[in-house]
Amino acid sequence: MVLKSLKLFIIILFVTNVISAQQVEYLYSIGKFKTASSFYLSASGFLFVTDSGNDELVSLDTLGNILKSTGGYGWAENAFDDPVDVFATTLNVYVADKNNHRVQMFDRNLNFISSLSARDKDNSAEIFGYPLGCAVSNQGDLYILDSENQRVIKFDLFGNFIQNFGGFDAGNYQLKNPKAIAVSPNNLIHVLDESGIIIFDSFGNGIGKIDSDDNITSIRIIFDNLTFNSNDRVYFQSLRSADNFLSEINISNFKKMTILSSFVYNNKLYILTQKEISVFSLLP
Repeated sequence: MVLKSLKLFIIILFVTNVISAQQVEYLYSIGKFKTASSFYLSASGFLFVTDSGNDELVSLDTLGNILKSTGGYGWAENAFDDPVDVFATTLNVYVADKNNHRVQMFDRNLNFISSLSARDKDNSAEIFGYPLGCAVSNQGDLYILDSENQRVIKFDLFGNFIQNFGGFDAGNYQLKNPKAIAVSPNNLIHVLDESGIIIFDSFGNGIGKIDSDDNITSIRIIFDNLTFNSNDRVYFQSLRSADNFLSEINISNFKKMTILSSFVYNNKLYILTQKEISVFSLLP
């Protein structure tokens, strides 16, 4: 089994995860994108998708109705140069605008609010470039995945720099090739790195790892559900469960698809490909 050696390490707790197979039933597909790159579901039940092919941010309802799109290529506000990640709260939407070295913030109706960039700062500790991801904790702190310096930068809800972590001084928790970031409801920061998932507490201390033999490409935490995937496999864990069981969701019986990202919500699996979102029902 691909993840037979996978273990979860949190603080001093060592738990070998039992891998079980979760069956699904295909329901429908929604959306039509040129080259989608990421998606997220807000607590209000709206989907937000970054389409790097069109340099756009798109909002949809869960039935697939497009509510609004914004963007276009450029470097002015409300424009993008390779939007690679999106995160949404109830009120706001955050986009990692990779080649513009910034994170842009919109309201839930995709009206531009502000952008955060640190390229011209005197303090090298807060400078970030080519951000690959962003996420907001339930305390309002913004975490940006800085691929240029291979670290995480933390700002408060007003955009003030707090700290960076995961860099060369992080020891066994040093990031080598970070790809994605997610924050759990208890404010643990999960960073997808080349060797698996590295977990930090809200103060930037490394506290755990999820090692995998598979080539994991995306991670999402939607409410209490942790989902991560390779190009053709999806893994799921309920963070509310005390047993740390991890399930592989079996989609092998369905059409071949290259999975960009995925998440589980309301007993459904959502899979993002470059062109659409496929929705599956989790079977008991």
